[in-house]
Amino acid sequence: MKKAMLRAGCLGLAAALLTGCGAASSQPGSLPETTGSSAETAAPDDGTIPTLKWIQPGNGMPRNYDAWQAEVNRYLEEKIGVHLDVEVVPWGDWDNRRNVLVSTGGDYDIMFTDFKTYASDVAMGAFLDLTDMLPAYQELYGMIPENYWLASSVDGRIYAVPTLKDSSMTQYFIWDQSLLDKYSLDVSEAHSLAEIDPALRAIHEGEGMPSFILSQNGAIPILNVYDQMGTGLPAIGVRYDDETATVVPTLEQQDVQESLALLHQWYVDGIINVDAAIHEEDTAPKPCSFGQGWSLAAKTTWGPNMGIEATAVQWGETIVSNDTVRGSLNCISANCAYPEKALELLQLANTDTRLRDMLYYGLEGENFQYTQDGKVEKLNDDWSMAGYTQATFFNVSLLASDEFDQWAEVKELNENAVPSVLLGFDFDASAVKDELMNCTSIYNRYKSELLTGTQDPAVGVPEMMAEMRAAGFDQILQEAQAQVDAFMQSKAQ
Repeated sequence: MKKAMLRAGCLGLAAALLTGCGAASSQPGSLPETTGSSAETAAPDDGTIPTLKWIQPGNGMPRNYDAWQAEVNRYLEEKIGVHLDVEVVPWGDWDNRRNVLVSTGGDYDIMFTDFKTYASDVAMGAFLDLTDMLPAYQELYGMIPENYWLASSVDGRIYAVPTLKDSSMTQYFIWDQSLLDKYSLDVSEAHSLAEIDPALRAIHEGEGMPSFILSQNGAIPILNVYDQMGTGLPAIGVRYDDETATVVPTLEQQDVQESLALLHQWYVDGIINVDAAIHEEDTAPKPCSFGQGWSLAAKTTWGPNMGIEATAVQWGETIVSNDTVRGSLNCISANCAYPEKALELLQLANTDTRLRDMLYYGLEGENFQYTQDGKVEKLNDDWSMAGYTQATFFNVSLLASDEFDQWAEVKELNENAVPSVLLGFDFDASAVKDELMNCTSIYNRYKSELLTGTQDPAVGVPEMMAEMRAAGFDQILQEAQAQVDAFMQSKAQ
């Protein structure tokens, strides 16, 4: 794949702040060239140590935050001459808090964001353009694959540092191994809904209970093979491997239609729980469920969370797209007083294991301790920061209980992921903003019943599409196709 155009020339603010920025230029048709060393960053003129505020979602502020902050600040002052103030916003409050910060240019230096709002927040001017600054921070810039910088770009400019983790998307069926053993079932080659049908039926008949328990979000992976172009509307997209890049109504496509029909049959047959369309997410044991991640997560996360021995079998290909990379981004405020220091902090978090462990595990001696072989023993589960919002997984110390390095599997998945044909493309919805908003509202009314099999897709899909077309769906499709065609043409040049 050819590289997307990332234009040269320093941003005015960045040029004023970053020594030697003029040397970090690029030619049209390529990412900026890297320089040979890290940037030198300036301290405040009055000699004080700047404090950078980092806003993240999570489970609220840690109870021992003050002690942790003091320890982190001692370390950061020595390493890069900054202090850190973290605000951990509870998940339930995150959307409102983020909206206020973005709309008011609020008091923060670094903020987590993701694919749901990133492009629109960039359009509002909320975040600093990092394109010309990044090459000077070579440790950070060089460790993140070019495709990920491409996926993080908007109109050819980079406004975020992507979190290098499970940044591609791999779906898995998660099985209760005890039930597979009980009914002598081999699901190792069952990689689609149709292929797991016999095992689901065997468990359902043997246990007399639903064997594919869904929440109201439904079997969303059936739509994930379509790149939604940043629209936020899963009913429209381009199949990730379609070299013609044809924008389609996803729920009218044969592959999705077949999956919806099978889900409905399972619902009728009692394989899917009767309350699926209103069922909340939970961690109760399930005969078969699904999740996005990596196979070893069955041993480290999915199984322990459900209290079962779990086995994971991959569902479909591993894909990398704008949305998968944008699942975790950190942006620097356009109003940040010390943008070089903020970028240096993000570089350190992504390259320094000591700092990364403090962000990920908490306060040494209270939340965790190191073992003699350099692994981590957790002392409690009190740490409330969400590790995936901060920096790469690949420099986090392994747990003492880890019998294997699950991050090695994640790296391999990322390296072998199939890129979406629209990697680097962002849909500009300004011409169809009202139509998109109305169609998204209509889709949200239908999605739970359709994606859980509760409603017959032969009835529900035509009804939903008729409503959406009356609300301007075809105008959205035509506008998207015109923009996609222009993108594909520029990529081919």
